[in-house]
Amino acid sequence: MNKKIVVTGILILICSVFIKVLYLGIRNIKIDDFNPAAIIFVVDSSASNQSNLQEEIEYLKSVCSILDPEDSIKILKVSQESYLIYEGSPMNNSTINKTLDEFTKYDNKEYGTAYGEALRKAFEHALNMKKEGYIPSIVVIGDLENEGALSKQIDWQTLPDNVKNIKKYIPEISMMFVYAHPQKLDMVKTKLAPVLGETKLIVANEKTASQTQRKLLEAIGR
Repeated sequence: MNKKIVVTGILILICSVFIKVLYLGIRNIKIDDFNPAAIIFVVDSSASNQSNLQEEIEYLKSVCSILDPEDSIKILKVSQESYLIYEGSPMNNSTINKTLDEFTKYDNKEYGTAYGEALRKAFEHALNMKKEGYIPSIVVIGDLENEGALSKQIDWQTLPDNVKNIKKYIPEISMMFVYAHPQKLDMVKTKLAPVLGETKLIVANEKTASQTQRKLLEAIGR
């Protein structure tokens, strides 16, 4: 009888120690706060970029597929002008497909590329989404060719200072440029890497674009 009492006591003691250790371990586990991201896509549907457009649209949809339902996206079209064509969940595949099909069609009446105008609008959206609690990232998909009205093009001399100003309000902002020629991307790197840093600036040509999804997730803190 005494032996049974001793064994029972030892088992109770072991269980108590195990439960206490388990409790302390669970209590010390830090659960990372989830911060939703706002991905602002800039998509070139101009005449000069039509040959790559379908592949670029598929790339955009592949990025949406790795995002969280709590994330938000905006899609800005770039051609002669730039304007918002979609905002909402990255999971709304049907609406995204219909929107891209409808508003990225080739229009022979539209000439030029309004990349500069698009980036100005993208920065405004990023600031607004930051206020709403999102981590913004701007993804530019296209050849980065400056064509048409000079006032709507990217000013590569002032862009770094513009990004630097945005970082005052959104320190964690990231940018990605994909599907441009390596020569264009080299210029992007030269101009923006000193401002954004290597982890917050992602560039990839058409051959390496498929390798960027993981980098984007890291850039938004996933």
